[in-house]
Amino acid sequence: MKSEIVIVTPSREIALARNYEFGMVFGDLAERDEKRIVFVASADQAHAHKKDGPYGFSPRASVYDRLVVEAVRRNQMKSILDLSPSLGREAKPDSLWQMAMLAGVLDRVEMKPRFHSYQVPTYYGMLCAGFERPPES
Repeated sequence: MKSEIVIVTPSREIALARNYEFGMVFGDLAERDEKRIVFVASADQAHAHKKDGPYGFSPRASVYDRLVVEAVRRNQMKSILDLSPSLGREAKPDSLWQMAMLAGVLDRVEMKPRFHSYQVPTYYGMLCAGFERPPES
């Protein structure tokens, strides 16, 4: 079986809503196509957890990461679209734009979250989770 890989890099210059809309288009495609489609959103969370890190410290980093972890656990990824722009600027995440795309996919494809872990190994937060379709009845 031949696999195809498409790499999409979201941009901070594109509004979260547009990244979300892209995710919805991707989700619609996944629902229509008979091929198995995997969407991977990979990025670190807030980068401002340590004063001696390259981005310095912001107390907003832990706020951002907590809200994202809650969104994953509750399967309410669309809630990240409501995060204040200042929170994103101060927490310095890489993940927000990829997760906006993921939220769009989840708006179109029913999936359940599987939270694996959250850690702050150095100056940035790391969240590991997966989303799977529920078993067919």
